Amino acid sequence: MKALGRHLLAEYHGCDPELLDDIDRIEVLLNRAASIAGANVVASVFHPFAPQGVTGVVVVEESHLSIHTWPEHGYAAVDFYTCGDCHPERADDYLREQLGASAGEVMKVVRGLEDEDASMEVRSHVVFTSADDDAEDAGGSTGSAVELRCEIGADGCTAGSGN
Repeated sequence: MKALGRHLLAEYHGCDPELLDDIDRIEVLLNRAASIAGANVVASVFHPFAPQGVTGVVVVEESHLSIHTWPEHGYAAVDFYTCGDCHPERADDYLREQLGASAGEVMKVVRGLEDEDASMEVRSHVVFTSADDDAEDAGGSTGSAVELRCEIGADGCTAGSGN
């Protein structure tokens, strides 16, 4: 089954509110994420909201990356849609780390499936949280991450976890 594109939909929580409101830094980070994914940047457009927040899109030859931020909630919604030889997962890893996300989720959808009844399919849905928050609340040690993964396949969802 060949897919023409991969679409990652990401939700980042616990991000640095000051960073989420800095249009210049957000633009630099999203352009860098596109490069890390192996995409060829064509243009970028970013817009600040009043009283706070940023929205922006980086157009790449392989499609686009977009972000919408809510600094007052420490939240960012991000889309990575690519085709060809790009690696949107690399962009997600980079941006998640740079924004300081302590929790969130990423859904991977393959699009443009050829020779299938449906042209889109959800391949995975990963929920992540930092064990730092849980350990600090319990007065314990910190430093590891907890990830709950749901891989979608022909037999339905198989849940698993990793750390």
